[in-house]
Amino acid sequence: MIDNSYPFTVTERFLRYVVIDTQSDPNSASFPSTAKQKDLSSLLLTELQALGLEASMDDCGYVMATIPANSNKKVPVICFCSHVDTAPDCSGTHVKPILHRNYAGTPIVLPDDAAQVLTVEDFPYLRKKIGDDIITASGHTLLGADDKAGLAIIMDMAAYLQQHPEVKHGTIRILFTPDEETGRGTEKLNMQALGADYGYTLDGGEVGDLEDETFSADGVGITFHGISAHPGYAKGKLVNALKVAAAFVDALPKDGWSPERTDGREGFVHPVQVKGIAEQATVDFIIRDFDTAQLAGHENWLRKFCDEAVAKFPGARYDFVVKEQYRNMKDVLDKHPQVVAYAHDAITRAGLAVRKMPIRGGTDGSRLSYMGLPCPNIFTGMQGIHSKREWISVQDMQKAVQSLVHLCAIWEENA
Repeated sequence: MIDNSYPFTVTERFLRYVVIDTQSDPNSASFPSTAKQKDLSSLLLTELQALGLEASMDDCGYVMATIPANSNKKVPVICFCSHVDTAPDCSGTHVKPILHRNYAGTPIVLPDDAAQVLTVEDFPYLRKKIGDDIITASGHTLLGADDKAGLAIIMDMAAYLQQHPEVKHGTIRILFTPDEETGRGTEKLNMQALGADYGYTLDGGEVGDLEDETFSADGVGITFHGISAHPGYAKGKLVNALKVAAAFVDALPKDGWSPERTDGREGFVHPVQVKGIAEQATVDFIIRDFDTAQLAGHENWLRKFCDEAVAKFPGARYDFVVKEQYRNMKDVLDKHPQVVAYAHDAITRAGLAVRKMPIRGGTDGSRLSYMGLPCPNIFTGMQGIHSKREWISVQDMQKAVQSLVHLCAIWEENA
């Protein structure tokens, strides 16, 4: 069904998008958290309209567009979603993408920082991409494949469908969100305005990956309260909250229970920020597990370490605040098995082996699933995300475009 003569636009789009700085800010109270995210959103809006699509952007930076149905069948409305922001973990300013054609399997040394080298030893998946065209950044920044690859793939799918009316499909909705990396990507989303029945995020990794399960996630904020006193006259009076917090963090297990010591289906507890002064110090955590019921167990064990730390510093006390972040989308998707099944068929039609697996993280799809839009995650090809050694294969992105075109047709065929 795919027109083999179609000149994919995904690469050109991707190279255009990654040079726009869209880094989000987890410490910002505004929405979107950084105004510069709208720079890319505005460009996407213009490009969607140039394709002849009805498209809009609201004050929060959400971009929505519609590809009208060309089938007489009553087909569910399907949404494809990606996010415009890049992670705060690594600079996204002045990204200089480099296209390495016909990758030969040798180390790729990034020119702006010779210490940044991509090898098949560090990235075993790279060995499978020999002969592909690889895109990296230059060594000073992340690339932004997470998730500008998803944006480019969806845009190229839209271009393909507009040029190939012989592909029958129902109404397709496109959604581009800000602030996915801060966990707030759907916070201001108007689901009624979106008007979709089922969805797919394009925010996955290796070619063929199909993810229908994420972590369930809580955030925990622990504030240790000490007793302030002038340091010159502090004997027997001062209780230093920073020392309480330090003792607490140092007591956490070092052989497990953390991201650096877990993989597969293991959950973890991860301190992400420590701040404070002698009178008061806060330690922020993210808590992750595929089994939602296990979150409470992780949090209770964390309280035990708090109790032990405070007991070593008489006069100290602590507050323990839990905030729900997102939940495992599998609990929703299992009630709508066709959503994952059709994606599996589409990836297979694109000539790929499907690798169904859980995400050790979350996507906008985690929240969207619980907001009434069952929403698994489909591959883009992105690798080494949130780092200076981020990279992606052009051919992987093209296969993702093909998979989406097949997916639109499959929903129509089964209507």
